[in-house]
Amino acid sequence: MDNQPKNPLHGVTLEQILVELEQRLGWRTLGEQVKIKCFTDAPSIKSSLKFLRKTPWARDKVEALYIHTINNKPIRRPKSAPRPTSDRAPDTSAFVWPSMKKKTIKRRVITPFYSL
Repeated sequence: MDNQPKNPLHGVTLEQILVELEQRLGWRTLGEQVKIKCFTDAPSIKSSLKFLRKTPWARDKVEALYIHTINNKPIRRPKSAPRPTSDRAPDTSAFVWPSMKKKTIKRRVITPFYSL
């Protein structure tokens, strides 16, 4: 039997991954993080397992989310989530508007060797 000390998924079943993610994040957040219909439309462990076992790209995304979750790495915020606001005005002192001048291109005129 091979020991895989560096592999965080070694010995963890897909069902254990789904149960852990559902307990930590919930179906709604799971559906926002991994855009899969089985997480957003009447989600269940059974239907999710069936889909993920048949779809390698979706399973890879769920496994990556699980690794991020167990390592306590920050999860990317869904696009629909509001951005945090700051009371401070943005610092625009170092901003310089780009030049709007058109670059002139030197064109080379090619003369024909013969005339018609």
